[in-house]
Amino acid sequence: MTRILVIEDNRNLATGLRNNLEIEGYEVEIASDGTSGLALARTTQPDLIVLDLMLPGMDGYRVLRTLRDDGVDIPVLILSARGEETDKVLGFHLGADDYVAKPFGLLELLARVDALLRRAATGRVKNKLSAPVTFGDVHVDPGTHTVKRSGEAVTLRPKEYDLLVALLQRRGQVASRAELLEEVWGYSGEVYSRTVDTHVAELRRKLEDNAGEPQHILTVRKTGYRIRVS
Repeated sequence: MTRILVIEDNRNLATGLRNNLEIEGYEVEIASDGTSGLALARTTQPDLIVLDLMLPGMDGYRVLRTLRDDGVDIPVLILSARGEETDKVLGFHLGADDYVAKPFGLLELLARVDALLRRAATGRVKNKLSAPVTFGDVHVDPGTHTVKRSGEAVTLRPKEYDLLVALLQRRGQVASRAELLEEVWGYSGEVYSRTVDTHVAELRRKLEDNAGEPQHILTVRKTGYRIRVS
């Protein structure tokens, strides 16, 4: 049975989430603070974590950062009343897979949970790169799953790497946000387009000389993104 860990200090909300997730057939555990949530994540290895940010003891950001620093790649869906753009960007930067602001619609939340689990079950983006690709001073080697810039290794989060591959495999053609959401995150529609935007911003920060004036990871107005490989 698919197991979900809910780390949420609001007892009523946590109980409601558990009841609705169990109705959908999931096995659910609850932690009411960050420290116990981190411990459960390490010991029980759930298939998905629903993580609040404002937690007693250890906040959600620290929980997420610790998991990713430990190499734990369990999908994490942040659930928080902190809906500011900067909060979302930081969450994605630390390795969150999705971000839902409170208050939220139950059906939307369940759809996102399902999408993340399907994405994890089917594996990463199908790698259609048959050979290494270079753009600017960036070298991507699909065989070793590595990215280097000016000869130095660049650390990308799993979703950042998948997004980079999804763009590169189009060989300069445009990819819409909806297409990227489906390929990289497993969504069937444009659930939250800023998910793509914030990950693109991170790729630019790590791979471009000037993230504000990118030369290779380009925005195509009202459409999506493409990578200039020449």
